[in-house]
Amino acid sequence: WFQKREGALRPLDFVAAGALLAVPVGLIMKQPDLGTSLLVLAAGLSVIFFAGLSWKLVLPPVVIGGVGIFTLVLLGDQLCAEGVRWVLLHDYQQQRVCTLLDPTRDPLGKGFHIIQGMIAIGSGGVWGKGFMAGTQTHLEFIPERTTDFIFAAYSEEFGLAGNLFLIVCFLLLVWRGLAIAVGATSLFGRLMAGAVSMIFFTYAFVNMGMVSGILPVVGVPLPFISYGGTAMVTLGLALGILMSVARAQKQDTKDPRAAI
Repeated sequence: WFQKREGALRPLDFVAAGALLAVPVGLIMKQPDLGTSLLVLAAGLSVIFFAGLSWKLVLPPVVIGGVGIFTLVLLGDQLCAEGVRWVLLHDYQQQRVCTLLDPTRDPLGKGFHIIQGMIAIGSGGVWGKGFMAGTQTHLEFIPERTTDFIFAAYSEEFGLAGNLFLIVCFLLLVWRGLAIAVGATSLFGRLMAGAVSMIFFTYAFVNMGMVSGILPVVGVPLPFISYGGTAMVTLGLALGILMSVARAQKQDTKDPRAAI
């Protein structure tokens, strides 16, 4: 969509791109799969932003979202009271948000996952308990410890030092992807590389955030750490896309005629 309109983008083109994005996001959310729909939404919004969306149009939704989050935290007890139903979310999605606001509301039920994840992260200390030596993990207090909650198991075994190393690795991966996007020789390559880079960032941020208790629990793997063949294949393909864009950039640099 943006490549066909390169050099002649109008405000209505961004509106149309938002409508194109709303179709898959709405269908995935209807399944319902809120986690995947948010990932698709993040990737699509990054494409729209990298295509040249003005900051004047970006800041208002960010401010409204910040106000909404502040209001939710401030009025959490009233909004999560018994009998209160949120129109836009399913019951289980509402429960996830309410559990995030106060996991101790149901410590042996819906809040069990978040509480145990935070205990595991904290018990790792600075240097961790050692590889395969985590008690929370191997005593099966942590649910889905090899997939969605792998970060809690990793934190317990490798501690703060291991977490910082992992975060730096993800930041370097995202930074390199964005650097490839900046140096891309075509608009399509630039937008594709930028979107793929933000997918890696979103996956890592959402997974670490939900395990740490700062985001609702959703089914999102930690890239190249969580067990799962499908995630490994798709994320590997994403890396292949980045390498392809970088390779095309090098070829155009070596052969000026390729850009003609």
